[in-house]
Amino acid sequence: MNLRTLPHIKTERLLLKLLESPRTDLMIDFRLANRSFLKPWEPRRPAEFFTPAFWDYQLRYLIQDYRDGNSLCLVIMDAADTEVMGVCNFTNIIRGTFLACQLGYALAEKHQGKGVMFEALTHAIEFVFSQLDLHRIMAAYVPRNARSGTLLKRLNFVIEGTASKYLSIDGRWEDHVLTALVNPDESR
Repeated sequence: MNLRTLPHIKTERLLLKLLESPRTDLMIDFRLANRSFLKPWEPRRPAEFFTPAFWDYQLRYLIQDYRDGNSLCLVIMDAADTEVMGVCNFTNIIRGTFLACQLGYALAEKHQGKGVMFEALTHAIEFVFSQLDLHRIMAAYVPRNARSGTLLKRLNFVIEGTASKYLSIDGRWEDHVLTALVNPDESR
């Protein structure tokens, strides 16, 4: 596992990578264009979340966090590498006997229903299992988010239960369905 080299995962239509701070404007464009659309599914965002200063720091931090082995926060780019279409974040990586992480994701409204997130996560999960040597990926979703539940089911995540008032979403503590995907390679 080489954490010095930043991943560039190419799929049929997409490029998954860590976005570097000189391209902060692309992340701000994505966040501003989808601010209202993503609001019901994300934590409350302070005003500075939508500023160049925040994202310049954040993108540098996420690269260092990847190199430290703590997270893999991928940006989903179009194949031409000109637009942020979404994000898929593998965070809270725990090593030792657990070898697990948590998955969160968001997709631009204009790219919904086109299989973009399924394509991105299929390749990102393969990278997490084969290159980061993790055993388990956990993902949680709000029960009213049927699209997210369907996506995780298509990716073979298994429902393991529910958690009451699990995460604060848009300023409200929300129940979540807990799911997990175990690395099919039994040696990991």
